Amino acid sequence: MSEQHNLTHSLSEEELFTYRQHGYLIRECVFTVSELQDLRASVERAVALAHDQSANGRAYQLDGKRFVDIGNTTVQFEFGDENETIRVIEPAHHLDAFLDALVEDARIVEPIKSIIGVDQVSVWTNKLNLKRAGKGSGFGWHQDSPYWIHDSDHVSLLPNVYLGFDDASVENGCLRVIDKSHLRGCLPGTSDGSQLGGFFTDPSCFDEKDQVLMEAPAGSLVFFDPHSIHGSEPNLSRNPRRAMVMTYQPANFPMLKTGEVRNVG
Repeated sequence: MSEQHNLTHSLSEEELFTYRQHGYLIRECVFTVSELQDLRASVERAVALAHDQSANGRAYQLDGKRFVDIGNTTVQFEFGDENETIRVIEPAHHLDAFLDALVEDARIVEPIKSIIGVDQVSVWTNKLNLKRAGKGSGFGWHQDSPYWIHDSDHVSLLPNVYLGFDDASVENGCLRVIDKSHLRGCLPGTSDGSQLGGFFTDPSCFDEKDQVLMEAPAGSLVFFDPHSIHGSEPNLSRNPRRAMVMTYQPANFPMLKTGEVRNVG
């Protein structure tokens, strides 16, 4: 992992302009092939550990999907498939040393500091999104801000960074972002009567024609605003699409699930 904490990783004025205008920014091939090999192995160790620990966790269902809380960590399983394939782990950094170091990597933290406009940030949350080959389900159109608005009084200062451990393509369900949707702030959710429907953005609030595909090589970073509407399609390919999404905030604020304060940068 990079140990440099200097301006070389900060966003340029042009990059900041792009992020603020469109609500997202891509930096391609930031992590090396060797680093990605280590990180993929780290992800699989974390998944195996979470799977083992879930046997003793608190299990429940929302809209037919299986969730298990293991202490301060939530594990979400794929629908069907006898509920054995993990879809999301949040937070995940504590499950493996490589992931724990990743949340402090300068290539991630320095651009985030540029976005928030501060000299130091703290961790808000992070999650592993695991789209297994041929079975990884999609994520409906949503903003992150409605999930967090009751837990943070600075929800507009919670930028995300997505690190892809695998090449992201249309076939394996790459991230998609609705261009400039962040400019409208926190939008209403759907009212379809489901338990989780309110977290998905009302389709009357945006036009899917404005979506931008975040197709990028493994090791690339996608920075996106907490108000940006985003989602993805299922993984229909023979290749996995694993990623870690890390979310930050100004320094000295506690993490979402643990209450721990972890300043970085």
